[in-house]
Amino acid sequence: MTTIQTSGIYSTKLGSVGALFAGVTLMVLTAASAASAADMSVPRPPMPAAFFAPPFTWTGFYVGANVGGGWASSTLNDSFTGASLGNSTSGFVGGGQLGYNYQMGNFVLGAEWTFDGTSLNASRTVGALQGTANTNWMTTVAARFGFAANNWLYYGKAGGGWANNSATLTNLNNGAQVSSSNTNGGWLVGAGVEWAFSPQWSTRIEYNYLGLNTWNANSTIFAPNADRFSVNRNIQTVLVGLNYRF
Repeated sequence: MTTIQTSGIYSTKLGSVGALFAGVTLMVLTAASAASAADMSVPRPPMPAAFFAPPFTWTGFYVGANVGGGWASSTLNDSFTGASLGNSTSGFVGGGQLGYNYQMGNFVLGAEWTFDGTSLNASRTVGALQGTANTNWMTTVAARFGFAANNWLYYGKAGGGWANNSATLTNLNNGAQVSSSNTNGGWLVGAGVEWAFSPQWSTRIEYNYLGLNTWNANSTIFAPNADRFSVNRNIQTVLVGLNYRF
């Protein structure tokens, strides 16, 4: 009778399966460990710092140019004849400005100087008397005070101004003529709005009224040494400007 022994074969097969399972498990654990180590070894990039733009401010010096139109009204009075010649005219105004602003919260205070040339010339004839009045240039010094809404500025201005004027009276009957020129001063008021379209550049539009004092001159066109004429002249302007701010 023959006896077949199978326990050894079974033991060998079980040993082989156990070894294979152990090897696969080791490989899986090794791969997982390596992946975890790789994740831990790569540092994460830092979060970018938040950037906040500095608030806009009107504080600082500025220089610029302006161009626009003006209206002048004049009255020439002759003391000998009692004649009064009123005339008005409009013309070109253009020049430049220099100033400084200081902002406190929403309020802005400043000072400004302007210089402009003009083409404000007028002439009128009444009877035998002809009068002309011209403004060659004007300059102003004024305080500015306003309210700032970020890069918009709404402002008023007040101060004084001077204009170089000339006037002529002519007697059309005999051609006698007397002329006078003078740089006389007066008071100034104005208002405007300014918009800063970049950190350094701004544009504006404003209205100004310059009330000039009366000036007097001797006239001999009707009576030698017994005649005087006086000139009253007021100027209004509307100007568009461009400023570079430091």
